[in-house]
Amino acid sequence: MKIFSIYENTMENEFSCTLKSLGLKVTPKRLAIMEVLAYESTYLSPEEIRSRLKNRFKNIGLPTVYRNLEDLANGGIIIKIIHPDRKLYYFYCGNREHHHHFVCILCKRVEDISFCGLEEIKKEVEISLKGHMVSHMLQVYGFCRRCLLKEVVSL
Repeated sequence: MKIFSIYENTMENEFSCTLKSLGLKVTPKRLAIMEVLAYESTYLSPEEIRSRLKNRFKNIGLPTVYRNLEDLANGGIIIKIIHPDRKLYYFYCGNREHHHHFVCILCKRVEDISFCGLEEIKKEVEISLKGHMVSHMLQVYGFCRRCLLKEVVSL
């Protein structure tokens, strides 16, 4: 039990430092949202996050959750998962290196993809479209190996 407490304190300190470095106020609700997402290996909806926080914060409203999620996403602390079902989900990714994500649409797991075709895309934009790229985001959706092995999905 003590190990878990030490881990929680370390994580809370890390979260506090991250928020401060982004100029975001360190609040109990913001820290709790980060904690909920960090303990999950899957993406969550704002409603699911609020549900998990109800025991700790009796009066936490969905607008508060949405506002904090937006602040955290804008700061690059969490990522938005724009799901094919047209709903918005959130995921905490501790990997601060440049990478992209594979999102399993069945079990909701999110995996890192280290491949980035940025240079090829940039060339395509410049040559074919005569444009200039300033940013990019890539999320790949499909079925993870576990879901395929369970034969839940038939291709």
